[in-house]
Amino acid sequence: MPLPLGFTGATLDRADQVRVDAAAFAGVVADPRALCLALDGIDFVPGEGGGLRWEPLDPADARPVMLLGIDAAGVPYFVREPAAGQRIDARSRTVMRLLPLLSQEEAALYGGARSLVDWHARHRFCAVCGAGTELFRGGWGRKCGACGSEHFPRVDPVVIMLAECGDRVLVGRQPGFPPGFFSALAGFVEPGESLEEAVARELFEEAGIRVSDVTYVASQPWPFPSSLMVGARAVTKDPALTLDTTEIEAAMWVDRAEVRAALAGEMGASFMAPPPLAIARYLLEDWAG
Repeated sequence: MPLPLGFTGATLDRADQVRVDAAAFAGVVADPRALCLALDGIDFVPGEGGGLRWEPLDPADARPVMLLGIDAAGVPYFVREPAAGQRIDARSRTVMRLLPLLSQEEAALYGGARSLVDWHARHRFCAVCGAGTELFRGGWGRKCGACGSEHFPRVDPVVIMLAECGDRVLVGRQPGFPPGFFSALAGFVEPGESLEEAVARELFEEAGIRVSDVTYVASQPWPFPSSLMVGARAVTKDPALTLDTTEIEAAMWVDRAEVRAALAGEMGASFMAPPPLAIARYLLEDWAG
């Protein structure tokens, strides 16, 4: 396992057997040791020590709870459904400056909770008939009271990849990136294609290169709002680039010395590397040795 990767490494038992048993779920909610994650909208509230802040379940708070898991001592951990009408900005990156305060496991717990809260905020109505939905399965689903349809939290697969040409790899930047920042190219997997096909399509669409020998490297959940980043490598024999400038502002081929300088944060490095939490950094570290 290529751990630690950002937002991985949680050790809580997800306790699916409790989610599907109404009596068992009521029991863990009633546990006096039960803890609830403190959130400000969708961002976490730092605790006194800088990590996550967990609070006892407040019986005066009528919002439904969602079970995140149970630890080895049997303590259940929850997060609450957002209040009706509460604005949730799932793509807000203000929390990024706070993430270094979290341990590996805390970041994983928060990432899962963040994605779950966001999904519930956006799925209050049935996609089949439009009627209101309610939580079930311990918060890991919503059910329509009108037509009986069941809906479950979605995860959007995204391929993120390094194209190799000889002893160089391709990095690119979007217009919204900070000055000097370059990363691996990425894109959503579309219906009807494999991960390998998605890698090849995205590299051709964004950079105009044809690739082969697509290999899987590692994966990472990315809770902005709820993606699964699937890291890969691919090989091309032709380094000529034709950029889709609506997606990619600039791209360049870099060798191992340039990648190592960027990862080390050296003055004069040809680009700024992705942050430690991002799988793009892991892909570059893995390739650079």
